[in-house]
Amino acid sequence: MKRRGRAVDGVLLLDKPYGVTSNAALQTCRRLLNAQKAGHTGTLDPLASGLLALTFGEATKFSADLLHADKTYIAGVKLGQKTSTGDLEGQFIESRPVNVTREDIEKALEHFRGEIKQIPPMFSALKRGGKTLYDLAREGVSIEREPRSVRIEKLTILSFVDELLTIEVTCSKGTYIRVLAEDIGQALGCGAHLASLRRTAVGDLSIEDSITIEALERMNSQQRQDALKPLDALMQTLPAVDLSENDRERFCHGQRLALRLQSCPRVRVYGPDGKMVGTARVNERGVLEPERLIANKKDIEATND
Repeated sequence: MKRRGRAVDGVLLLDKPYGVTSNAALQTCRRLLNAQKAGHTGTLDPLASGLLALTFGEATKFSADLLHADKTYIAGVKLGQKTSTGDLEGQFIESRPVNVTREDIEKALEHFRGEIKQIPPMFSALKRGGKTLYDLAREGVSIEREPRSVRIEKLTILSFVDELLTIEVTCSKGTYIRVLAEDIGQALGCGAHLASLRRTAVGDLSIEDSITIEALERMNSQQRQDALKPLDALMQTLPAVDLSENDRERFCHGQRLALRLQSCPRVRVYGPDGKMVGTARVNERGVLEPERLIANKKDIEATND
């Protein structure tokens, strides 16, 4: 049975709009590209905007490569007001006067840089007993959560005007910016909630190279195809290995290659034409061991016939 759509391969760096779920944005872009297969590299909350890397075709095999990457955000933290969810989705539950200076904030932020502990919020997708904490919270149930270790690589003040603190945060996987905003408010003694959130980077990928859904809608079919990044856009931090034509053929058939390379957990592998053919590991004996292979275009076309 022939699959609907075209065999589109590549990565789309999308500037996801506020108020749209990651899956809704993915399906819109999939329709515009008329792509058979699509995925994403980790969701972005509906109340957040910014960089969302979408994968199509063979690129979906490498979607997990960005799940553990550091992420950078621009966050608006409203001081003096607490909400039930830690962001604008909840009800306002407390207001306090804000009597802090920029210097007070700078001093408070020192305690949130490096490795810190965070207690996951009740309004989250974490599960307990088969139910998400979000669903339990909606039922009025609150359970104890164990603190988790996360790392804040960068935390700087961009502005502080009318009780709105704008910060730039680069953090490890699993960091809740909502919780960070609340914890900063608590450290300042006035409370706070997350008023806005925009993701500007995921690993080496930047919002500056992204495209909006509106811009994609204005393009013709060829322009949309040209907007895609190559398959290896998600793996630029991995070392590259170039193969001869003979070794490329063997590699693509899943054979291990004794190339006496330097041991490495993961590498990206290319043929003599410069096209990526997959990823691999190099074991302690210097042998290249195939990990994920990119299907040959002829094989894809044969499958669709």
